[in-house]
Amino acid sequence: MNFPSQQIGDFSVTAISDGFLSAPLDMLSNIDPADAARIQRDAGVIDPSAIHINCYLIRSETRTVLVDAGAGGFKQWGGRLRDNLKRAGVLPSDVDTILLTHAHPDHIGGLLDSTGEPCFPNAELVLHAQELAFWQSDANLHRASERARGNFLFARRVFEKYRDRLRVFVGEEVLPGIGAQPLPGHTAGHCGYRIQSKDQDLLIWGDIVHFPHLQISRPEVSIAFDLDPQLAAQTRVGLLDMVSADPVSYTHLTLPTIHYKCRYRWWPGD
Repeated sequence: MNFPSQQIGDFSVTAISDGFLSAPLDMLSNIDPADAARIQRDAGVIDPSAIHINCYLIRSETRTVLVDAGAGGFKQWGGRLRDNLKRAGVLPSDVDTILLTHAHPDHIGGLLDSTGEPCFPNAELVLHAQELAFWQSDANLHRASERARGNFLFARRVFEKYRDRLRVFVGEEVLPGIGAQPLPGHTAGHCGYRIQSKDQDLLIWGDIVHFPHLQISRPEVSIAFDLDPQLAAQTRVGLLDMVSADPVSYTHLTLPTIHYKCRYRWWPGD
């Protein structure tokens, strides 16, 4: 099976689908749900509430890196990552590093198997120090809603299972040729990852958008998952200005792809 890929200098970047989740459009702010549904349908989206979950495989001669791990079946979301990695010629044991954009369950659920054990036995788990601190804070847990409290407990369980292979960062350098870019608003330590090699670069930007047809044309639209909706919108506006010139990929694109200069290139999903 062919997956959408792009060569960035010495790195091969491949979009890998984990499937999708569903979020009611009334979770969006600054737009009427009926208008949101109409925009989705006008764009040819069959299920206006569907959010696709994509991960990114980065390979070089010496590294096999995964950006995010999908939902892994959490709340029956996603769950196709491992099969699609296998179709791409990669076993879980081949992955040496997993870079997290953030720790929402649709990005970390695939880190554990159905028995609750690590899916990636040889992988170092890497995330921003501020992101880890947020989910480990008892004060944040006690303030959380019932829905969010489950996310806290799940994140803690994942971090505990990877505790011997957990690394946090505070600056920009993460791996040779791969740096972190802070993208505040969605979560406390939400970030993207910029791949730079041989005068080429690509930014994987995480959850800047959840509904591309809506939020690219109307970046003021935020979703209830955003910790700070206003800051998330500001970050989205800034990034959309940037990608008019720079290549970018993101987690919730309607189908797995590499996105260039605000033009979509479509490939079949999974």
